[in-house]
Amino acid sequence: MCGIIGIVGTHGVAPALYDALTVLQHRGQDAAGIATVDGARLRLHKGNGLVRDVFRQEDMLKLPGHIGIGHCRYPTAGSDQVDEAQPFYVNSPYGIAFAHNGNLINTQQLRREVFEDDRRHINTDSDSEILLNLLAHELQIQERMALTPDHIFKAVAGVHARARGGYACVALVLGFGLLAFRDPHGIRPLVLGERVTPEGREYAVASESVALDILGFQRLRDIAPGEAVFVTMNGQLHARRCAEGAVHAPCIFEYVYLARPDSMMEDVSVYKARLRMGEKLAAKIRRLRPQHGIDAVIPIPDTARTAASTLAQELGVPMREGFVKNRYIGRTFIMPGQGERKKSVRRKLNAIGLEFRNKTVLLVDDSIVRGTTSKQIIQMAREAGARQVYFASAAPPVRFPNVYGIDMPAASELVAHGRSEEEVQAEIGADWLVYQDLDDLIAAVAEGNDKLKHFDTSCFSGEYVTGVEDGYLAQLEFLRSDEAKAKRRSA
Repeated sequence: MCGIIGIVGTHGVAPALYDALTVLQHRGQDAAGIATVDGARLRLHKGNGLVRDVFRQEDMLKLPGHIGIGHCRYPTAGSDQVDEAQPFYVNSPYGIAFAHNGNLINTQQLRREVFEDDRRHINTDSDSEILLNLLAHELQIQERMALTPDHIFKAVAGVHARARGGYACVALVLGFGLLAFRDPHGIRPLVLGERVTPEGREYAVASESVALDILGFQRLRDIAPGEAVFVTMNGQLHARRCAEGAVHAPCIFEYVYLARPDSMMEDVSVYKARLRMGEKLAAKIRRLRPQHGIDAVIPIPDTARTAASTLAQELGVPMREGFVKNRYIGRTFIMPGQGERKKSVRRKLNAIGLEFRNKTVLLVDDSIVRGTTSKQIIQMAREAGARQVYFASAAPPVRFPNVYGIDMPAASELVAHGRSEEEVQAEIGADWLVYQDLDDLIAAVAEGNDKLKHFDTSCFSGEYVTGVEDGYLAQLEFLRSDEAKAKRRSA
């Protein structure tokens, strides 16, 4: 889960890239970077930390150019080192800067191919660098002296033929323009926007439409699965489907947690999808416990608030703000290490005692992953005086790791893996636990676009749309375990 943005403008784009990254910050808090093209020169600045900390005024002044890309990073399997901030750059052919959101599942095979067959060196553990070198190789075998959009699309088709996984990418090809493309299944999101200025037409691509909104771009459409979009240096737009036949299966967890509620994805309002999640969860609660005895519905800030509002309305129970959030603490889901996550929950939330005292409360969260946060929040509700603490998840049980760019932990670290719902209830200390049904979650999202027939639901169902090789999940478990990450950081 990272945020990417690319702009072809009519004047300097660095300030717009910066603004876009600030509203995509929820997609990655680990590192950030911007690359721009200044004549025949690539200008690049990146580093670890939040966008506001990586870029100072003097850094922004060194990023001239009317075309550029930006990235904010959230570390996934094996990609949490200081030298892996993006964009990456290779100088041959042409000079290419590259940024990527997602994860490849055939990384080791491609690493060997890139070295042995393509004669290219990979310097980090990041699969983004592998994708960049795949693209560079496929461009190199095209007609080098007269690179056209047709050549570029053939190169992207070559990348699709070799890479497996979920990926949305932006690249600068020096002297030619901005390239953006999306994996054949459309797992990771990518949206195209347009802005008309007195100087001419400008284009932008981004992980979420909210980045286009704040820049004044009109959202044109989502980039289709397997499609590539190329915008020349002088603003001419070209698009082509470079991979056919794959099942369109966007990641459903984007709607549950990852995306901002004010974004549109696949022509579905994330906000409205979450409203429908609350309605369907309320219907399940009424079926299971008609006499539920709930005095107040309390959302876990912030992602669950939308679903909690309609859930409370459907149950005829008041929604109350029982927790105050410290806005200066990052998202605990993407904190590096279990110890840091445990410390962050108490620093992040504080209970309002009068909303809990002598009440049966229903706490609503978007999902339960490790269970660490849920357990501590339930304990906080009890300490605040709650008589009974029920817990509702707007998503089904997370039982399997995500392999397409969301750093869900090793299966053994997922609280629902190998446990029944009753066992999870006991583990997190709830008096009652209710999960959303997967069919209801799918219906809540698909209702916004009747053309959506499939989703990547792998973290709930264990069904991976690309398939996975034998042994891959075991390897991923080693890479994603908190113990393995601690060893890499100490090294």
